[in-house]
Amino acid sequence: MRPLRYERPADAATAVATVHDNPDAVFLASGTNLVDHLKIGVATPGMLVDISHLPLDSVESTADGGLRIGANVRNSTLAVHPDVRRNYPMLTRALLSGASPQLRNAATTGGNLLQRTRCVYFRDVSTPCNKREPGSGCSALGGYTRYHAVLGASEDCVATHPSDMAVAMLALDAEVLVLGPDGECTVPLEEFYRLPGDRPDLDTTLDRDELVVGVHLPPPQTTVATYRKVRDRASYAFALVSVAAELTVSGGTITGCRIAFGGVAHRPWRAHRTEAALLGERPGEDLFARAADAELVDARALDGNAFKIPLLRRTVAAVLRDLAGLHDEGVSA
Repeated sequence: MRPLRYERPADAATAVATVHDNPDAVFLASGTNLVDHLKIGVATPGMLVDISHLPLDSVESTADGGLRIGANVRNSTLAVHPDVRRNYPMLTRALLSGASPQLRNAATTGGNLLQRTRCVYFRDVSTPCNKREPGSGCSALGGYTRYHAVLGASEDCVATHPSDMAVAMLALDAEVLVLGPDGECTVPLEEFYRLPGDRPDLDTTLDRDELVVGVHLPPPQTTVATYRKVRDRASYAFALVSVAAELTVSGGTITGCRIAFGGVAHRPWRAHRTEAALLGERPGEDLFARAADAELVDARALDGNAFKIPLLRRTVAAVLRDLAGLHDEGVSA
């Protein structure tokens, strides 16, 4: 049995200082991801710094009309919060599709953002994995790739990010509130995650001693929005593909849209090309197909996941069709 130290700091600043001073220390919130990795040998820290008791569990309105969500807010609490259900329905849908009620009752906002891939090779310490052990190789290449990336992958890693919540937050232009040794800073969620490149072991742009203390959502848009997840089974499987989307149609023309994909890349994927193709155009089947294809022009399939490209194309078109139809019926979010 490996020895493991445990610290329970009194405040966030002390937690950050403790991890900073101990190179083998990691932060622990609810542990729904980390504890699994401890059990199977994927994670081998020497110290756990428990932040689960810190007062980071509130959801508060901000001066700009947005929302500040504490890092320790449980996924179940966030999903049913009145402000989230009323103003950010896409986020509620994503959270409710993300896990069983038991896991949502334990999982936290910060932990959800930081969860690691569910790639079967990453979780199997008997196989080479560049994300787990840089330079060892990628067993997924030539292996089982049904759940793996078709966008933004590299020769070193083709794993996908598992979060549903993060996809919705990316489409909402969320910002991550981070506390480090030099104080607090704000990181746009799109800049928070990394593509694998030649360092797939680095999931985010955080330093190891930086702590996620919350998320800021900007003021809600007057629009319709949804989150759609396609999976192998309805009972809380990880996404094959998912789409978070907002759409605004005025005078028969698309005047606003924000779209993100899940299940297809190493990080939640903002569909900027799709958004650009939609703006200023009249909604229609041909437009939706072209807009989806604009984002998929650089998609690259593996032997076992070529189906993801047409599946994502159809899902994008279906989501946009539904949102445009909601506008036609005079329904708003």
